[in-house]
Amino acid sequence: MAATLYLQRRGRVTAAELAEHLEVSVATARRDLEALGVAGVPVYPQRGRGGGWQLVGGARTDLSGLTEPEVRALFLTLGRVDGDATARAALHKLVRALPAPFREGAEAAAAAVRVEPWRWQERSEVPFPDERALRDAIVQRRRCTIRYRRPGGEAERAVEVDPWRLVDKAGVAYLLAGTARGPRTYRLDRMGGVEVGDERFERPQEALVDEQWAQTTATVGAARTSTRATVRADAFARTVLAAQLGPGFEPVDDDTAVVAAHSPRGLAEQLAGWGSRVEVLDAPDVVAELASIGAELVALYGRR
Repeated sequence: MAATLYLQRRGRVTAAELAEHLEVSVATARRDLEALGVAGVPVYPQRGRGGGWQLVGGARTDLSGLTEPEVRALFLTLGRVDGDATARAALHKLVRALPAPFREGAEAAAAAVRVEPWRWQERSEVPFPDERALRDAIVQRRRCTIRYRRPGGEAERAVEVDPWRLVDKAGVAYLLAGTARGPRTYRLDRMGGVEVGDERFERPQEALVDEQWAQTTATVGAARTSTRATVRADAFARTVLAAQLGPGFEPVDDDTAVVAAHSPRGLAEQLAGWGSRVEVLDAPDVVAELASIGAELVALYGRR
């Protein structure tokens, strides 16, 4: 598809030009062009000086019939493949093959949303009805005012932001944004709403946005894994704990692992349900919390 779109945009190309654009060998580009003809795409070669490959009669693919909003919607979905390097490379090539008027919007849409498998916090039942408006503001690079409530139940306050990216962390969504005080991260279910303004902002380069999110992730990760313990566990328990704790689980050998959470009580709560299948080998503060949880359960259920 990328080859066809590139043909549409350029009108006529050589195998060498297509190879450079798709970052493949000339032989591979030539095979791709020949395969288009076999597949029924009306493409033919022109021999001699100034020749190349051209779509017969200016033929166009179905993708070129998409409207600009449809292209943005498509790339919003495709952009969620952040963890797949091959898919990201293919997406980059596809963006470059789009007609020029659509390219900026497609690039912005592809970068607007990311999905990550590990959750920082538990999900909230509070919905955020304006997520679509926020996504559109990211793509269109429009400055917003959000109504935001910090943890602890304090009143909402208005914050002016340049929305850079939404990140879905296992069902909990966050906004990474620029503000007058520097980059900030906001949890969507703490927002009371968003007002999208007419003023546009200059978005940082993608690498800088990636770097800022990496710094945020490192800071939050360090805070959420400040309590660590070495445990001995059976194979099934290790598999489940690895899925639950994500970066907070580091295997040591076939029997032991280092597990981490934000506090001794928090880590004890993660481990208590496993009973004797998981044994804490160090971290006396975690052991004390496990004993406390055990005593609470005995007091509640021991005489029933």
